[in-house]
Amino acid sequence: MKFSLVKMVQEQVEKAAECIGVPEHIREILKCPMRILKVSFPVRMDDGSVVCFNGMRCQYNNVLGPTKGGVRYFPEVSEDEVIALASWMTWKCALVDLPYGGAKGGVICDPTKLSEGELERLTRRFTTEIMPILGPHSDIPAPDVFTTSKTMAWMMDTYSMFKGYPEPAIVTGKPEVMGGSLGRKQATGRGVAITTRELYKKRGKSLKDVTIAVQGFGNVGTYAALFLEQMGAKIVAVSDAFCALIDHKGLPVDELMEFVEKHTNLKEYKKLKHSDRDDVLYQDVDILIPAALENQIRKDNVGEIKAKVISEGANGPTTPEADKVLEGKGVTVIPDILANAGGVIVSHLEWVQALSGLYWEEEEINQRLEKRLVRAFEKVWKKAREKSVSLRSAAYIVAIERIADVYQYRGLFP
Repeated sequence: MKFSLVKMVQEQVEKAAECIGVPEHIREILKCPMRILKVSFPVRMDDGSVVCFNGMRCQYNNVLGPTKGGVRYFPEVSEDEVIALASWMTWKCALVDLPYGGAKGGVICDPTKLSEGELERLTRRFTTEIMPILGPHSDIPAPDVFTTSKTMAWMMDTYSMFKGYPEPAIVTGKPEVMGGSLGRKQATGRGVAITTRELYKKRGKSLKDVTIAVQGFGNVGTYAALFLEQMGAKIVAVSDAFCALIDHKGLPVDELMEFVEKHTNLKEYKKLKHSDRDDVLYQDVDILIPAALENQIRKDNVGEIKAKVISEGANGPTTPEADKVLEGKGVTVIPDILANAGGVIVSHLEWVQALSGLYWEEEEINQRLEKRLVRAFEKVWKKAREKSVSLRSAAYIVAIERIADVYQYRGLFP
């Protein structure tokens, strides 16, 4: 039986809500997605045939503001996954004090088997199908798994053509030439590095010579590795969907990033012996960064985890059962809604810039990102000690308290 991500996030929310005595009616609201739009749409393929694709967009909660979240193209996109990811976005935005709710979208497809022309036609038609619920003040998409800045450019252009005027605030993660923010590409990985550094600072330690394994050498994993290396850490293992590369003397992160930029994956890299992609999870390292997909550290494999700290670059990589085991082993987990919040923080800055027409230099973007993340980490750290709970429960408590306070003021309509 496949593990339910919705059940997983509901358990996390319920645990935190119980700890702080959130009123029952607010708990009920927080368990339910506000809106799910499912669509089926035809796309003309390069050979002239027509294929129907299925997609969806979930707007989980908008009590704090317009919903925000990525769009992924993946063969295993499901309603359960999209709802859970939209829920996580809700807590993430609340935790880092953004005026957003959470959303997520996806199309069930294998983008590696589609040409660029087919991807463009799919994107434009999907945008058209979900356009009734999109808008710069209602729901703002962003890139996610197998979607890019070019995907966002197509979405923005499609929306703008229907509106009759350019609307750069409809998406974030756009190309910089179209109003995309400086620093956006690096933001999620930078946030993983910042929150990991803050944990070590709280313990009175530096990252010098700390060993790190990174599962998922995509956008998040590559930049997390790069920035942590710049902070003094040693990256000893990385993996992608095809293989793992392991060298306990330290990997050439810059070289690997350049290789992946050119070849899109690690399987053609011949300078090191290839290992099974999951081997990266079980290395004897100080820090493990799961930056791939959900449900990677589970009850059946958590016993093999040797890292002392886990910094969650991906959304939902650790199941609640595994969390309990890790807590019992004394492993510290920096939760996803804190560790990988750098992306949505800079997405918010991109949105603000698009609405105002004023743009900041990359240095200022990075300063704003760091200030907000450090402040959020401090809140979570204090709450964990105040309530004697894990950093994950503390992060949910901070997020839920903010949302619950807003409901207390806004009340229920009608």
